[in-house]
Amino acid sequence: MRNKLTYILFIFLLLNSFTSEAQSDKQKELEAKRVKFQNELKQLNVLLFSNKKEEKSVVSLVEDLNYKVSVRRNLIKVTNDQANLLTREINANQNEITSLRDQLTALKKDYSEMIVKSYKNKSEQSRMMFLLSSDDFKQAYKRLQYIKQYTDYQKEQGDLIKGKTTKLQELNTDLLRQKADKDKLIVENRAAKKELEKELKEQDKLMASIRQNLSSYSSKIKKKQQEIDAIDREINRLIREAIAASNKEAGKSTSSKGFALTPEAKLIAKNFVSNKGKLPWPVEKGVVKVRFGTQPSPIDPSVKINSNGVRIATEKNAKVRVVFEGEVLAVSGQKNSNPVVLIRHGNYITVYRNLLKVYVRKGDKVSAKQEIGEVFTNNAGETMLGFGVFKDSQPENPASWIYKM
Repeated sequence: MRNKLTYILFIFLLLNSFTSEAQSDKQKELEAKRVKFQNELKQLNVLLFSNKKEEKSVVSLVEDLNYKVSVRRNLIKVTNDQANLLTREINANQNEITSLRDQLTALKKDYSEMIVKSYKNKSEQSRMMFLLSSDDFKQAYKRLQYIKQYTDYQKEQGDLIKGKTTKLQELNTDLLRQKADKDKLIVENRAAKKELEKELKEQDKLMASIRQNLSSYSSKIKKKQQEIDAIDREINRLIREAIAASNKEAGKSTSSKGFALTPEAKLIAKNFVSNKGKLPWPVEKGVVKVRFGTQPSPIDPSVKINSNGVRIATEKNAKVRVVFEGEVLAVSGQKNSNPVVLIRHGNYITVYRNLLKVYVRKGDKVSAKQEIGEVFTNNAGETMLGFGVFKDSQPENPASWIYKM
């Protein structure tokens, strides 16, 4: 029966250990997310909301505010999740403390009874007499072993009490820390919710002014999208021409949809792929304002925004960096649009658009993080880099390639 109880206690402690580790890992994961969102908000404030002198368009203000509200909501959710997890950990610790106290009480009682019994036995009959009264050597040896085991057991019980006392003290300390952490999170969340309320009011105010002339704003968004589509078509044309040229040089069909690769180009492409998810950002500081793919406009959901890459808000005079070694495929500058640079990495292309200055020419070899230009800043103080990744002529989501994008 005793062995069975010991086994059950062991299993319980083992499961409790696994649960604690899982909760600890989850807490670390949530903390990392919370820090990420906090840093993102700081960058947003610097990159999108610090230029008070320049007058942004209402559309840009709404887009920026929508992004900020989204990040703020994510931060609040993660902080709530952290607080809830801490509550569960606090409850678990309190239960463990109660259990340990009960165990300590029982252990101390057993230990004191054992000490009293041992003392009485010593007074009635010494250990030496206990041994000398043995019938033979074998019995004396067994009695000696018994005395040793009993002494060891006493020591084990004493050590067990010390260990559980230390564990109890650690749990109490941990409990105080957890409660302090939870209180801090609650205070932070209250402040975040107040900021969110302000932002939502500002958002409603801006949207109210937009609704008064929604058709005009929608037309502007559509026109801007048409300009972006025109640049996309030019980029696609340049890539298709490069694909055809590579196949012609290799003696293959120029109608092929993929690059004909030399051994060197294959190696570069292989290395590029092996760095997927680990590539550096094309600017030193930035936040992704527009994600990859088709998405509804925050101004008019009936208007769709198509993005073959991402649009990164960055600081004024920001330098554009190549994300991986390669060769300049093309430098394009259409009428009424800012320069675009295409870098080839085997059969992969990275695209850098909306530049003010360009430091490279077609055919130049470039290395990772090499500066190839400067991002354009418009009259409203917005500095936005368009960045894309293509496999042959097919656009891919840059967030899958760039580290923590």
